Amino acid sequence: MIKIISDTNSKSKKIKSFLIKNLINKKLKPNLSIVIGGDGFMLKTLKKNKNNSRNFYGINSGNYGFLMNKFSKNNTIKNLSKAKMISISPLEMKVITKNKISKKYLAINEVSILRQSRQAASLEVISAKKYIIKNLISDGILVSTPAGSTAYNMSVHGPILSLNSKKLSISPISAFRPRRWKGKIISDKSVIQIKNLNSLKRPVSAVADNIEIRNAKKVIIKTNKKIKFNLLYDSNRSLQKKIQIEQLRREIN
Repeated sequence: MIKIISDTNSKSKKIKSFLIKNLINKKLKPNLSIVIGGDGFMLKTLKKNKNNSRNFYGINSGNYGFLMNKFSKNNTIKNLSKAKMISISPLEMKVITKNKISKKYLAINEVSILRQSRQAASLEVISAKKYIIKNLISDGILVSTPAGSTAYNMSVHGPILSLNSKKLSISPISAFRPRRWKGKIISDKSVIQIKNLNSLKRPVSAVADNIEIRNAKKVIIKTNKKIKFNLLYDSNRSLQKKIQIEQLRREIN
C-alpha cells in the first residue's frame, strides 16, 4: 500500500495531487511512503514512523532538500520504480537536566550541545571511560551521523563522513579553549557522554536535530542500531553520491 505524506505548503499539495492522479495502477516497491516537503519534514516523518518497516521516498518541495529527490513531472514516476534503497540508524540522545529530569530523543542528523546564555559553555567529553576532551570552552559541540555530516556538521567545519564509514563525527562549535582543537572521528559503536562542567553559570541546551531540551547537565549519545530507516533515492542521485559530491566540492574550495 502506498502512502503519500505531504507538507502543508502549496508546492507540496500540487505535487501530491499530481502523484495521486498518476500513480493509479502503477507497480511500485512494497510498503512505500512518499514524503513531500523539505529535509526538516522528512526528519519529522521518519521519527513518527520509527517502529515500522516502510520504505521512504522523499520529494523536495523545500529549499536544499539534501535528503530528498528532485521532482519532475516527466521522470518522478519512472524514478520511483527504479529507486535504490539505503538504510541508516539514528543517534539516541539521553538528557539529564539540572533538575534531574531525564528525557530521550532520536537524532537522524546530529545532536548538538549549545550555550543558552552569553557565557560560553564548559564541556567535558568522555567515551569508553577515556577523555575525548577534558574541558572545551566553546559555543558548544556537535555529534553527527554520516547522513548528517553534510548538514550543521559541515557548517562548523566538521568532516564529511561516507555512509558506510561506521563512524561518528565530534566537532566543536566556535572553540575558544583549546582554540586549535578540531574534534574527533570515532566508531559508531561508541557511547559518548558530555557533561556540563558549570551548569549554574554556563547553562546549555541539548538538541536532537530540531528538538531542544534546556538546562542540560549530562548528555549520553549512542547509535541506536535497533532502528533502521529505509530511504529510497533516484539511481543517479543517491545519498552516497550527494555526500561524495560535497566531499569533492569541499576539497576544491
